[in-house]
Amino acid sequence: MEDYGDDWIIQPVDNYGTPEMIRSVIRAEKIDILWFMTDPRFYEWLWVIENEIRAHVPMIYYHVWDNYPYPTFNTKWYKGNDCIAAISKVTDDIVKTLVPEVQSVYIPHAVDSEIFKPLNDHDRKAFRKQAYEVDDDTLILFWNNRNARRKQSGTLIYWFKEFLDKVGHDKAKLIMHTEPEDPHGQDLYAILRELKILDGTISISTTKMPPHMLSQLYAGADITINISDAEGFGLATLESLNCGTPIIVTMTGGLQEQVTDGEDNWFGMGIQPASRAIIGSQQVPWIYEDRISKEDFLECLTDLYEAGSEERRRLGSMGREHVLKSYNFKDFKKKWVDLMLDLHEKNGSWETRKNYQNWSLLEL
Repeated sequence: MEDYGDDWIIQPVDNYGTPEMIRSVIRAEKIDILWFMTDPRFYEWLWVIENEIRAHVPMIYYHVWDNYPYPTFNTKWYKGNDCIAAISKVTDDIVKTLVPEVQSVYIPHAVDSEIFKPLNDHDRKAFRKQAYEVDDDTLILFWNNRNARRKQSGTLIYWFKEFLDKVGHDKAKLIMHTEPEDPHGQDLYAILRELKILDGTISISTTKMPPHMLSQLYAGADITINISDAEGFGLATLESLNCGTPIIVTMTGGLQEQVTDGEDNWFGMGIQPASRAIIGSQQVPWIYEDRISKEDFLECLTDLYEAGSEERRRLGSMGREHVLKSYNFKDFKKKWVDLMLDLHEKNGSWETRKNYQNWSLLEL
């Protein structure tokens, strides 16, 4: 961070900060814009004091929401921003529908194509032999997620076992890059012991690794899988496509805009939910939970397996072109720079603050 000098200050905090910390930083550093991101549940305390903040500086929220029905309970939080940047098309529609009066823009995640990229044939074969201990005839499935309930990690293991029973236990391997004993997920080792899959057919990778090494895992695999029942965007599948590896995903959240360009071009298999249950909590009263069926998953996996390596590489190559066109770092950086400059010019800060009033008239 030496390039930024005194303009880059890191202040470590627990969790997502506190009102006192925000008040202190805003006044001490006299910032121009307050930018924040992630689930609105973690920032209710921030919007409670938005009248203090927005009197001086504009607030921009980088937001993702997993699914419909429209979360009208978020409307009061959405209104507490000068601008909302939506990570997925689902989120963009939700924000524009619920708060059309608030400036909003669609800025999806992006991938650095200089890091996440395909391996040439020679390097790919060598990597597969060294890392996966397989030849080109073995199907390698890769799963890179947090081991959390909605990620369906245990479901994947059980279903993959059925796939092996069908095609042969020497025909495929599943690599799961995750924490097998995450307190918010399942005990994956216990599942492997129960299913008596202890021969390395399913391997769990727990080593933290730099992006260029993670890129090799994607590029060396044949298919990357994400069958979450809720997924705001799903960065792992985007990285996979950029490495030329096709994907199998649930048609939910941001995953559905990755696996197809919406113009009859597919970069793997998208599985429509077999059921949509309304679940929720005290903070999130309702949201769809999209579950796919075992039969649909096994059919898609079998189809890609039988399609052969050449067809899978073709789908992956098309997927990379899709990512380079729609989710590249160059456009991502330009959109953010342009948005920040426009937001500051239009709304100002401190002595130049405009287009904000901390009161409203209601007819009773």
